[in-house]
Amino acid sequence: MLSTLFGAQFRRFTFGIGKALSRSGVSPNTVTVLGLLLNALVALVLASGSFLVGGFLVLLAGMFDMLDGAVARAGGKVSVFGGFLDSTLDRYSEAVLFLGLLVYFTRASDSVAVVLIYITMVGSIMTSYARARAEASGLKNDSGLFQRTERVVLLGLCLIFQAPLLALWTLSIGTNLTAAYRVYAVYKAAHV
Repeated sequence: MLSTLFGAQFRRFTFGIGKALSRSGVSPNTVTVLGLLLNALVALVLASGSFLVGGFLVLLAGMFDMLDGAVARAGGKVSVFGGFLDSTLDRYSEAVLFLGLLVYFTRASDSVAVVLIYITMVGSIMTSYARARAEASGLKNDSGLFQRTERVVLLGLCLIFQAPLLALWTLSIGTNLTAAYRVYAVYKAAHV
């Protein structure tokens, strides 16, 4: 949804940055790996309970995650492996952020938050898996409200406003509803 609303403007913005990075000789795969490393550092901030700083860093890392595709397009280096690496490391990036929150809430003995993190991770993985599996079957399936961009923005904003539990409740429900909707969309498409 955010991707649709702000897609054209954001793509132009990231393409400009991608062009500059490409000219400097940075490869898209390097940007992908650096994005994962940045998310790992953000996870350490989240594990310490610094949600305000962590929220801003989640948004920054999320933008950084989107630059690898812009570098690839700007430099004419789009590749099958690059797309695969990007998708795979995006899953790890998201998981490491939730690991940071898991460490914090485990130390705080907040079992509700721990369960919500687990449910959110399952929903996030299944949202991505449903899309990938549909595409492997020849069907386009990027439906639903809780795609990666929306998840990153929601998490970042909720952390900035010191509302991590609001993020976890919303994401735990929203990601799983998105995954279920994608299953339904494939069912409909397959039975036309």
